Parts: sequence; C-alpha cells; structure tokens
Amino acid sequence: MKTVLFACVHNAGRSQMAAAWFNALSDPFKARAISAGTQPGPRVHPEVLTAMAEAGIDLSAVTPQRLTDELASQATLLVTMGCGEVCPVVPGLRREDWPLEDPRGKPVERVREIRNEVRARVAELVSREGWAAAPTSEGGRG
Repeated sequence: MKTVLFACVHNAGRSQMAAAWFNALSDPFKARAISAGTQPGPRVHPEVLTAMAEAGIDLSAVTPQRLTDELASQATLLVTMGCGEVCPVVPGLRREDWPLEDPRGKPVERVREIRNEVRARVAELVSREGWAAAPTSEGGRG
C-alpha cells in the first residue's frame, strides 16, 4: 500500500482537494492519500467546500491537520502545492511540486478552475504510477 502525502501551509484548500480526488480516483488496495500542512488553518476554506461539493465530494467533516514526522513517515511520495519556499520538505522522501494557485478568497468560478486542475494532475499521477481504480459498471467518478 502506497501513501501519498499532499501538503501545503494551511491544509485548507489545494492539499485537501488533491487528497480527496486521489482517494476518489485511486484503487484503495494500491494507494491512498493523506493531507497536512505546516501551519494548519482552522477549517477547509468555504469556497473549496462549495466547489468540491459541486463535484460530488463532501469535505465538510474534514479538519486541517499538522504535518508531523509520524504522518511523513507513512508516505511514499510528498506532493507540495506550489507554496514556494514555505512548502514542507521531508528529507529522503520522493517529492513533486505542483504550482497551483491558492483558492482561498477566490470567486467560486476560479475555485472551480483550480479544482479541475487539481483533479487533472491527480488523475495523471494515479495513471502514471499504476494506482488507478478499475472502472466500475456504473462508470464511477473516473
């Protein structure tokens, strides 16, 4: 079982969207995602909740969490969300950085665009690594 850690500073927007998309698109027997931040916010940004709910993913019960050594030790891959010099670094862990705009405070139309970009990047990662969920007879979310 592989674990992907999506991390940013506040763990209230991009990293939450990425982890949710990853867990929706990946085979749960092959890989899972967690998300965390170096300075977690009090809640997921409301505009992110709205945009993700429109896509059928409910993040209303999710609480941002601090990136700890224990969480990092579970991960196979660290994906940071374009937070520049303040992005977390975990020595020895394979890392990718996705330069994504922070959705906080943006109009929902822009947050939808960010959400769709996050989904596309996650779908590419899941496919590239061989972690994609098998298609279902119902069509699934893929």
